[in-house]
Amino acid sequence: MNAGIHRASESVPGLPVQEAVLLRMLLMAGNAVIEEIEHILKPHGLSDSDFRTLMMVYTAPGGRTSPSELCGYAQQSPTNMTRITNVLVQQGFVTRASSDEDRRRVELSITPLGRRFVRKLLPTLFPRIHGAFASLSATEQKTLEQLLRKVAANIDQLIGSDSHP
Repeated sequence: MNAGIHRASESVPGLPVQEAVLLRMLLMAGNAVIEEIEHILKPHGLSDSDFRTLMMVYTAPGGRTSPSELCGYAQQSPTNMTRITNVLVQQGFVTRASSDEDRRRVELSITPLGRRFVRKLLPTLFPRIHGAFASLSATEQKTLEQLLRKVAANIDQLIGSDSHP
């Protein structure tokens, strides 16, 4: 990877080599984690985005939230959130109904089956989570968290300052 980026920098003046290496490593690590999680979820008929959305409903206050709120948190378009919601409703993990406060608002609620599924599946992920960070001390993990939060804030700022037509 490093050699390829360095070769590219020879023909592309100004290529930010260190940042390109870091970005590539973040993408590789993220993709590897998603592949592993999807492998675990596949027998249950769920994708990573389905499960992340289920977790957001599970952890929402009162186990209730709206698809529009989830779009931003899950980084999904409204169309894809509808697909995800359909999967979760079909699996019996969430229900979809009009809000009691505002009939125009759709509300998703975690079901008892959804709660049981989360409580059963999450512990199977713990060894992989621990394994991914096994070579880092607690201090290094905290430092990595702080650094990744800074990078995420920079990305949020860049996205917010983009002027998309």
